[in-house]
Amino acid sequence: MTDRQSKIAVVTGAGSGIGRAVAVELLRHGWSVALAGRRTETLAETAALAPRADSLAVRTDVSRPDDVDALFTATVARFGRVDLLFNNAGTFGPGGVPVEELPYDAWRHVVDTNLNGAFLCAQAAYRRMKEQDPQGGRIINNGSVSAHAPRPHSVAYTATKHALTGLTKSLSLDGRPYRIAVGQLDIGNAATDMTSRMQTGALQANGEVTPEPVMDVADVARTVRHMAELPLEANVQFATVLATAMPYIGRG
Repeated sequence: MTDRQSKIAVVTGAGSGIGRAVAVELLRHGWSVALAGRRTETLAETAALAPRADSLAVRTDVSRPDDVDALFTATVARFGRVDLLFNNAGTFGPGGVPVEELPYDAWRHVVDTNLNGAFLCAQAAYRRMKEQDPQGGRIINNGSVSAHAPRPHSVAYTATKHALTGLTKSLSLDGRPYRIAVGQLDIGNAATDMTSRMQTGALQANGEVTPEPVMDVADVARTVRHMAELPLEANVQFATVLATAMPYIGRG
């Protein structure tokens, strides 16, 4: 948070899943939120979940530099500054495809969204946070337990989530002189459309297909808000929130 306790956030991938849950959690607790996503209709649905809050929907493809610049320009024009970026937009890519069969275009799409998109948004937020008065802000990157332990046939997703950890560390170090705090939340099996298959069966490292437990996405949203509302003198550098009994500890 800033010295004047302003609460202006940008949430990417805000039209569904974790992004929607986090955006609504922030909106319901006094934040003004720029909702970024590829589909304006789903952003409108997110905004409707907190109808009395102050939100701004901006159609954004995070892999496109011009879209990202337009997102942050619109946010500052509407709200005056940026206090928080929840860098959430991401994609798993085609599931169940062995590495030797993964098309390059599919690999590139995951990298462009999960890694390049996260960098572009962090860079744009960093520029505003460095120059605004009061100076500073917070970036929270949405990692994954795949940043620690991969699933089978997930080479593109896993590679980008490992890279995101390096991005988080570098941004955190470079942000110190400007009161820019950067952390990462690694999330496992939150109940969203993206993880719906977990409850019916997910491929395990031993080749078996086994149902996995999931957790309420609202628990993720509360964790993000806790990280977001710390003073800038404190930072959750890395945290993991996951369904307690999911196969992560001991995976493989």
